[in-house]
Amino acid sequence: MSVIEAIILGLIQGLTEFIPVSSSGHLVIAQTVLMGREADHLFIQALDFGTLAALLIYFSPKIADLLRKVFVEKDYRLARNIVLTCIPAGVLGLMLADFIQGSEALLNPLTVSIMLALVGVLMVIVDKLPRKSAIKSGTDLSPRRALVVGGAQAFALIPGVSRSGSTIVASRIMGLNPRAAAEYSFMVSIPIMVGLVGKLMIKSSDRVYMAQHLDMIIIANVVAFVSAMLAIHFLLQYLSKHGLALFGWYRIALASIVILILLVQ
Repeated sequence: MSVIEAIILGLIQGLTEFIPVSSSGHLVIAQTVLMGREADHLFIQALDFGTLAALLIYFSPKIADLLRKVFVEKDYRLARNIVLTCIPAGVLGLMLADFIQGSEALLNPLTVSIMLALVGVLMVIVDKLPRKSAIKSGTDLSPRRALVVGGAQAFALIPGVSRSGSTIVASRIMGLNPRAAAEYSFMVSIPIMVGLVGKLMIKSSDRVYMAQHLDMIIIANVVAFVSAMLAIHFLLQYLSKHGLALFGWYRIALASIVILILLVQ
């Protein structure tokens, strides 16, 4: 992999990890359609270091507030909801990680495009779907609603779905406004992403892979970190005034373009 390719992949990761358009889907498309190579799932996972760092720094005040509520105020509601939301994706991720990593059926641009389009359609109509009673923040979610959001997040194991997209859509249906849904989505992403980078550090074969590609991984992660900070800020500002339709239409348009390219190849 060249430095330019590493920079491009890092930029894509940072800009799309938290915006609900599927970072893994974009990276699969970039590698297979634009760069003409097979999707490298381990390299895609290794880019979580940069985006996780951006998430932890950007949300450090909210993380500190969560810790204060748990250890000082003994208010466990948000922490409880985050754990409940993470359970489905965490369990399925542990069970299916090796299968997904080696699945050509999932890591191909056609599957990604189909999922981009399907979730895009859902985003376009989500603001018109029936929702539960209004809820101010993730703290006020009931345990049942938090678990429903977690079930939706589990679908993000499929490239093209989007972890942030699935949790934001489900949180909207459960009653959160767009910005609150995004903030809750980011908070529940932290344990999942910590688990993903932890797996890379623990599994010997993953450590060997990262050592072999360390220079390109570092370059890509630096780019991912900077672009992720910008993407998080943009999304929260945008969702303060708008819904998800723009991202839905983008997903549908990108899927249509990729499918058209695949048909003419």
